[in-house]
Amino acid sequence: MNVTTVTRGSDILEQVRAIGPMIDAASPEVDALNNLPEDLFSALIERDLFRLLQPREYGGAELSPLEFVQIMEEVGKHDASTGWCLGQNNICSTVAAYLEPDAVKEIFRTPKDIVAWGPGPGEARAVPGGYRLNGRFSFASGSRNATWLGAHVPVIEPDGTRRTAPDGSAITYTLLFPKSKVQVQDTWQVMGLKGTGSDSYGVADLFVPAEFALARSTAVKPRVAGRLYAFTPSTLYSSSFACLGLGIARATHDAFVRDIKNSIPRGAKKPRGENNVIQAKIGTAEAQLRSSRMYLIGSLEKIWAEVQQTGALTPEQNVNIRLATTWAIQNAREVVASLYVAAGAMAIFQANPFEKRFRDIHSLSQQIQGHAAHFETVGQILLGMEPDRPMFTF
Repeated sequence: MNVTTVTRGSDILEQVRAIGPMIDAASPEVDALNNLPEDLFSALIERDLFRLLQPREYGGAELSPLEFVQIMEEVGKHDASTGWCLGQNNICSTVAAYLEPDAVKEIFRTPKDIVAWGPGPGEARAVPGGYRLNGRFSFASGSRNATWLGAHVPVIEPDGTRRTAPDGSAITYTLLFPKSKVQVQDTWQVMGLKGTGSDSYGVADLFVPAEFALARSTAVKPRVAGRLYAFTPSTLYSSSFACLGLGIARATHDAFVRDIKNSIPRGAKKPRGENNVIQAKIGTAEAQLRSSRMYLIGSLEKIWAEVQQTGALTPEQNVNIRLATTWAIQNAREVVASLYVAAGAMAIFQANPFEKRFRDIHSLSQQIQGHAAHFETVGQILLGMEPDRPMFTF
């Protein structure tokens, strides 16, 4: 499929549903390899599923956030690590909207060219023609299949001062470089989301030409016209990973209803499905999933319609996104944990679809986009206070 000919997210969603059984079948190997197996990776590449958020003028689908998150939800029903890699790598690819066209063409030469990155610490020193980059960067999800890596760093001027935005505020730059230029270290030995291969890499005095660097700020405007790029990477991360979490929880709920309701616990006389406590858990979980999804999808739908008119996100819209996404992730975690307990000893066996989803959703909710501390930040804003931490980084 050439994604440039597909303008509707619903068409791509159907493509994802069609390979759902393949993702299911590959899921154990994804965990075993700490990476996407070659046949699954090739299937994703063949469908241009790593180009969903790139500008159309560069061959991307340039989906709306509303379309993209529903694709993430669908993948999450089959394998969380696959969805996480797609989310991370697609959002990294939005740099194509900001770079010089020649740089975009250099980075994304083929459908297999993928960008991954992770947080520092590090710094870049301005030199003639570009920057000298130093630092150590971690949590680079999807880096094992990536061809380019990135670093988010402050820029230090020749006089030793930090480069600032026109308004005097601190500004971070993203520098991009071929993965072959650095040594990636296998540091991803974790409980859940094993297949994301979110490794680390060190960079020492690496020269990065200026055309492969960009300032990350809402004051920096994209070089393309699409309204998608009013959404920062952080707002896209939070929205897509929230729907990924809802996909994990929906699959867990459906598996319980399908496979566990007729099982009889040891020492009991009746199946689990006839237990009043479990019946209440199923009903509560269904309400949590439906309400969280409606809140998140409804918020994104409204905000997307408004951004079509204004071309920018307001502070109030950012608050709504942060609140809806954190709420969805936390509810998804609660649903999975509740049904894991309800499934009893059956839940601990790898042959059943509970222990892996339990591990994955708890790993997802520990990540910065799902942390419950965001409720505190939103509460501070609603109370008219200056928040302790930024609502979103760029």
